[in-house]
Amino acid sequence: MSKRFVVTGGPGGGKTTLLDALAARGHRVAPEAARRIIKKRLAAGLSPRPDASSFAREILDSDIEQYRAATAHHGVTFFDRGVLDALYMLDLASAITADEAAGLVQRFPYQNPVFLLPPWQEIYGTDSERDQTFEESVEVFEGMKRWYERWGYETVEVPRVGIEERVAFVLGKVGRHGG
Repeated sequence: MSKRFVVTGGPGGGKTTLLDALAARGHRVAPEAARRIIKKRLAAGLSPRPDASSFAREILDSDIEQYRAATAHHGVTFFDRGVLDALYMLDLASAITADEAAGLVQRFPYQNPVFLLPPWQEIYGTDSERDQTFEESVEVFEGMKRWYERWGYETVEVPRVGIEERVAFVLGKVGRHGG
């Protein structure tokens, strides 16, 4: 049976580092769609993002594809963000109805808990794919927490500790939830 766990939060909280560490230990990881889309656009000489609604739709399509691909695998897959993250973006852009969002949430469920990486000023940085301010990262984190909880998910904040401790924390929680 395949199990899907989401790792989410604001930009720059250490999600990619955590997921890279999980992958290095042999765990299946689905990478974040937004970074890939932004890199592709920049390589083509385009702006990093199209309008918010189009960007969120492109991310949603990619996240659904990754979700479906994980179905073919038995065991745990960790997602660097998930379908609900894209739905949150669409909701912010007023580009999806509550009924549409509810239908997609139901069709693409994840396991509990959802792992939230909090904003962490000491490790925060910008790059060509991450141009949000730290304050925007805090807003995204708080919005994600509310959004996942709105849909009935248990959210667990991953502590601001070294990577080994973060990996142990996540794997411990997954083990307690039948992962």
